[in-house]
Amino acid sequence: MKIRFSSFPAASNAIAEKIRSVLHSPKVVVIACFSMLPVLFTACNQRSDILYQSPEFTVYSDKVVQGAFTATVESATKITSDYRSLAHENYSRLVKFKFSINEKDNEMKAGHDHWLVIEDGLHESPVIVFGVEDAAIPAEPETKLNVNHSFTFRLDMNPVLKQFAGKGYYETFDGTRIAASDFKGVYIAGGSEPMSWDFVNLDEKGLALQDPDKDGIYEISLLLNPYDAKSQLNSWHLTADVSMKPVYTSGQPLVDALFNLSLEEARLNIEADSTLRTGAKWGGVWTRDVSYSTLLAFACHEPEVAKISLMKKVKNGRIIQDTGSGGAWPVSSDRTTWALAAWEIYKVTGDEEWLLTAFGIIRNSLADDEKTLQSPLTAMNRGESSFLDWREQTYPKWMSNMDIYVSENLGTNVVHYQANQILAEMAEILGQPSGAYLQRAAEIKEGVNKFLWMADKGYYGQYLYGKSHLLLSPRFEALGEALAILFEVAGEQQAWSILTKSPVINYGTSCIYPQIPGIPPYHNNGIWPFVQAFWNLAAAKTGHEKALVHGLAAIYRPAALFLSNYENFVADNGDYVGTEINSHRMLWSMAGNLAMVYRVFAGMQFETDGIRFQPVIPKVYTGNKTLSNFRYRDAVLQITVKGYGNQIDSFRLNGKILDQAFVPADLKGHHEVEILLKNHDFKASEINMVPNRFSLPEPVVTISDQQLRWDAVPGAVHYVVFRDGEILENVKSLKFPLQAGEPAEYAVAAVDGPGMTSFISEPVLVYQPSDLKMVEVEDAAPRSALPYSNFSGKGFVEISMTENLELSIPIAAADAGYYLIDCRYSNGTGPWNTDNNCALRSVYINDTYEGVWVFPQRGTDEWSDWGWSNVRKVFLQKGKNELKIRFDSWNTNMDGEINQAMLDVVRVIRTGTPKPEQQ
Repeated sequence: MKIRFSSFPAASNAIAEKIRSVLHSPKVVVIACFSMLPVLFTACNQRSDILYQSPEFTVYSDKVVQGAFTATVESATKITSDYRSLAHENYSRLVKFKFSINEKDNEMKAGHDHWLVIEDGLHESPVIVFGVEDAAIPAEPETKLNVNHSFTFRLDMNPVLKQFAGKGYYETFDGTRIAASDFKGVYIAGGSEPMSWDFVNLDEKGLALQDPDKDGIYEISLLLNPYDAKSQLNSWHLTADVSMKPVYTSGQPLVDALFNLSLEEARLNIEADSTLRTGAKWGGVWTRDVSYSTLLAFACHEPEVAKISLMKKVKNGRIIQDTGSGGAWPVSSDRTTWALAAWEIYKVTGDEEWLLTAFGIIRNSLADDEKTLQSPLTAMNRGESSFLDWREQTYPKWMSNMDIYVSENLGTNVVHYQANQILAEMAEILGQPSGAYLQRAAEIKEGVNKFLWMADKGYYGQYLYGKSHLLLSPRFEALGEALAILFEVAGEQQAWSILTKSPVINYGTSCIYPQIPGIPPYHNNGIWPFVQAFWNLAAAKTGHEKALVHGLAAIYRPAALFLSNYENFVADNGDYVGTEINSHRMLWSMAGNLAMVYRVFAGMQFETDGIRFQPVIPKVYTGNKTLSNFRYRDAVLQITVKGYGNQIDSFRLNGKILDQAFVPADLKGHHEVEILLKNHDFKASEINMVPNRFSLPEPVVTISDQQLRWDAVPGAVHYVVFRDGEILENVKSLKFPLQAGEPAEYAVAAVDGPGMTSFISEPVLVYQPSDLKMVEVEDAAPRSALPYSNFSGKGFVEISMTENLELSIPIAAADAGYYLIDCRYSNGTGPWNTDNNCALRSVYINDTYEGVWVFPQRGTDEWSDWGWSNVRKVFLQKGKNELKIRFDSWNTNMDGEINQAMLDVVRVIRTGTPKPEQQ
């Protein structure tokens, strides 16, 4: 008998080796050999079952095929892939770009860019004058640019330098003044690699222009369409020792191999100090990364390492908000993800000392958050979208970090809701009062469902945003929707609606939808496996089979083709190349991969007194699944799941049938769990598969001749005019007459043919001159001697941890009523996008606490760059009033020592709204 081993399916190589060893062994008798063959051949010749199929790619039980590329499972410990990115083959000759002073988008209006069509022999641009617009952008060239094309951009900065010399500042297109003393450099931004539209990181990306001969002509030479063919991997083979970790086997070799790949990457991401590394390219511990990773998998996979990692993100008995927009907290406010992770660790380990420690940290953090973040109107908390911490990627360009602080986001509020729920549960275990935490959770939940739920769409909007009157952005946000289902902020009907009606695209569930035009892929136009993992958990919890099958494919396709758990990939084409930044071996991506086995296929749900099991197995994933060597407290479990569906027929522990699918926490030693599913089909389900679309750009609105005016937005069929956060009128014209009367805030959005709405324009507050009062801060406190410029009045006042800890400013009001107050400030302690020096102070009117003013960073050492704090709506009595600006304990920022700003002038605007009892 002749056996052709080369004909065996790749996924059965291990069995082929077994046959070889049997047939070639001199000690094996022929009859024994042949008696084994039917069994071995049955396993060897099993067909490649299709798990998911779309026009773009197919996921089989043992391979992934996408166009001409295939990833093949050779064994449980080896995957080969011939995938290569095609991004370099689609690099446009039409290059769009802008120049930037001090890493800010300040050369021309949004949407107005320079452009060049770069032919093969062209390697230098003409001299471009800063701020001078080009002719209309031409059509896309038919051919693409070759790889590694060297090109020099040349810029004439003399008009800017002349203003610096003559006036001491340069005035940009929108009237912003850049002080000569603040000038740090000029940069190029663009969407063609290696350029980037990420203005705040242009220096880090090496995109600064230089003027070596000091003639005012700045230059930069770049390698366009950079490509290194050697960077492509073609196989993964398990090399790390993972013998101490769980072993997973199933009828889907692809899942088995990717589980092992993730086990290895998890081992490699443990640092020498026993903390979890964020990714292959990024060391250190990041609060939200390690917290979401712990919640997904690492609480049970590496509980002690997860504990150490979480404690690295604690300072002064409070959770650290990582460096972020405008100087971190309170602009970014999702540090409470730490609470989700800490609670999950307690449920897994039962460590009472950990519980007590975590309780105090969470309690202190939430107390500061309540004082600083809570909205008096909605009861929700303010702050940036959870994990979506790159301003331009998920917000309109006009929104400053102050505006982001004012916004109220779905995902962040769901996290705050759950953090309060967790704190209440911890308090009850520790014998502490819990009512206040439950009440706060209920307030947030009510606010989310009242203000963010969109009944017409069947899912939540992303956030409330604006200035003094907020309105809902109807964009879909995947993580927030998923967490709302998992934490039961959404009811059962809402949960089913979210999974059925939310827009999903071919390659998965994008972070947001629709995408934002003119912003490169990352959070925008991106899919993140860890977000997809939470979406999948929500689908499993709800029993939504179609959403789960689509979501599993969205995790397994990229991991197999790319041979690693990358952080993100482009939503348009599923490629890991083309996003703003990326890394392989990302902690939360591997956690999401592991979670599909732990939490979906094995169905483990950790409770304080044990593990409850609820496996969810789509029909295409049917078969026997075994997770062995799973360590839980003092026990080692072997868990077997048979069949498909989400209904349990029988649950056995060590062969004994139990009424509940539950393993108690006090088990010791080795135990076997066997779960037999009923093989009942899921409830019929559908998903809303849509093309990946982009909204229109938002209009830019100005006021002239008592009218709102804006330029036409290409593709818009009409515009929506908003007044004080409410729709006022739909119009087709490019102007709208202002209404006489009380002060009002206006904004305009563009709507395309299918009815998709852009972001609103930057709101403009319209009022009479008599409604405005400007109060110079230096008239009430000692004027600073620091040499900064562009202030109003006679000077400004410094506030810091040693200077002017309390300011008292008199404000006279002609009439009793509500007023809008904010403060013009500068903060040069750090850049726009990172660090942890956001300044903040408590605001009191006549000794009544009104909340905080937030003074985010505006640029490193750019103390002459002034902006406005958030607005507070306060009641002023007729006549004299006292405004106090005071440092309170809850004003401690993430730095703890540098909490500094310059205060210029307080703006007071009458709203015309009397006190409620006077209405």
